[in-house]
Amino acid sequence: MVLGDGAMGTRLYERGIYINRNFDALNLSEPHLVKAVHREYVQAGAQFIETNTFGANPHKLGKFGLADRCEEINIAGAKIARRCASEGANVLVAGSMGPLGNALASVGTLSPKDATRAFTRHAVGLRDGGVDLFILETFLDLNSLIIAIEAVRSISDLPIIASMTINADLTTSFGHSPERIARTLNKQPVQVIGLNCSTGPHDMLENLILMRPHTDKPLAAFPNAGEARVVEGRVLYMSTPEYFAEFTKRMIQNGVRVIGGCCGTNPDHITAMAAAVRALGPVSETAEQSELDDSQITVTSEVEEDEGQAVPPRGERSNLARLLDENAFPICCELHPPRSSLKGLILRQVRLLKAAGIDAVNIPDGPRASARMAPLALAHIVQVETEMDVILHYTCRDRNILGIQSDLLGAQALGIDNLLAITGDPPKLGDYPMATAVYDVDSIGLLKIANNLNHSLDLAGKPLSKGTAMFLGAGFNPAAIDLKLELDRLNRKIDNGAEFVMTQPMFDPDKLMEALDGAARLGNEIPVFVGILPLASYRNAEFFHNEVPGMEIPKPIRERMRIASERSKEDAMDEGVAIAREMLRLAAERVQGAYIMPPFGKVELAVDTAAILPGRPTIEVVKRDLADSGDEDKERG
Repeated sequence: MVLGDGAMGTRLYERGIYINRNFDALNLSEPHLVKAVHREYVQAGAQFIETNTFGANPHKLGKFGLADRCEEINIAGAKIARRCASEGANVLVAGSMGPLGNALASVGTLSPKDATRAFTRHAVGLRDGGVDLFILETFLDLNSLIIAIEAVRSISDLPIIASMTINADLTTSFGHSPERIARTLNKQPVQVIGLNCSTGPHDMLENLILMRPHTDKPLAAFPNAGEARVVEGRVLYMSTPEYFAEFTKRMIQNGVRVIGGCCGTNPDHITAMAAAVRALGPVSETAEQSELDDSQITVTSEVEEDEGQAVPPRGERSNLARLLDENAFPICCELHPPRSSLKGLILRQVRLLKAAGIDAVNIPDGPRASARMAPLALAHIVQVETEMDVILHYTCRDRNILGIQSDLLGAQALGIDNLLAITGDPPKLGDYPMATAVYDVDSIGLLKIANNLNHSLDLAGKPLSKGTAMFLGAGFNPAAIDLKLELDRLNRKIDNGAEFVMTQPMFDPDKLMEALDGAARLGNEIPVFVGILPLASYRNAEFFHNEVPGMEIPKPIRERMRIASERSKEDAMDEGVAIAREMLRLAAERVQGAYIMPPFGKVELAVDTAAILPGRPTIEVVKRDLADSGDEDKERG
């Protein structure tokens, strides 16, 4: 990933330069204003900045009587940007070139020869000013863009980003579709193709998704900050930096490799986007050195992946990992933190599970966006007072990247060895819809942070005197509507450090097998814990199916629960356990462990579900053994 800067024109407009003036000429008349904008973007984290030369071609400059100063203005623009770029860490300078402002002869009055001459003069000035690459942007007509590309190539072999602008109706003003743009530019001698201006992040992403199958070149995205609005005579853009950061993640996840902002974006947008880029990039990626070659943009780092502490082998990092290495088929049980500070009940439940041979307990982090005891505190209490292995669920919802790193270091210091990285339910799904969600990163970014810490590095690549040694897990939904997207995200989770996977609760063995067949790395490289949920009633089944994101319970299963629930509550729970046992028995042939989620904290259902496997006792046997041993647990509130 490479991050560009934001708007130049609207920043100058905010400084009092109105639209009746020529912005490119400011390179000569008021260079201090241009420098100020460049410096803001360098400080915000941009890895390349664009020269203030978008309209510095003879045709547009001619309207202000400046056509004969074309080369001079472009050279000055490039040198200003170069001086500002040198204040950052290897920031590149991109020579900005826009359309000529006059259509070609087929629909306008400009001949191809005149267009070539104008683009060549524009490019020569930028080349002589010392740019590192060219960005040809906001073109409406493919024919005009191709002429511009040919003009640049006639005087330079520097890399080129070629960018069109598409309206909300999915075409340019000349009727070019995203698919046609991608197919045409894929044949041109440019390094990156993409879109900028006209639309906000949402619509631009939709267009880029349409382009992706038609090119093997990296994609670039430079959206506006939403639609422009005129407020009391001033042009304003309403999209927030937080909104841009969220779409930066989505852009990256959909194959965009060069990203920045266009009209209305400012340094705050770029700062937020930089955080998203850092969180989602590979472990070795920083902004130390950017390099464009004939096929892609790559970013290398002063910190190599093999630096930092050696991470212990998987089986030495936790008891759970050791059991997986021994092919022991470990079983975990989920226990929700209490809605109070009382711990006695959950400790009694853990002791019962331990007596039943359950290998670990999972402690979710604010499930359904509810307020409960801090899972990190509870995980520590459980391990200290019961010596049961714990898998700590950790979400990105409530902490920024500083808090995340602090929590994970603290968790390791408290002896928490297993971490399940999840994005987390948004507050609007829970009891506090007015609460603010953070989401600096999603689960992929969280895994990157945790994996960095395992290698004694923080997110910025700075070395730590001692890192962590956590066994890192990720969630996976085999019943996802878009299984291809889910598998793509799974691979990215694995690439960023996931070492085991826990699925959503499964009720359809065919969907589980299909997903496992499509994920070659699961089972062979990455062990899988299948999610098993013993239903308690028909109402329980309907709730999970209709109101819990990611849950799908087939109609025949719901019908079985309906019939059983009509008989009695006990019959309903027995039927729920029977269904869960059927799923576990079938899944055990393909997965490496199980993850049982008993409803309403009824751990007895988890024990009875696990009893379908060899050597696992029923709840009656467990309770009898506890009674015979005289082991009575008292609540310690």
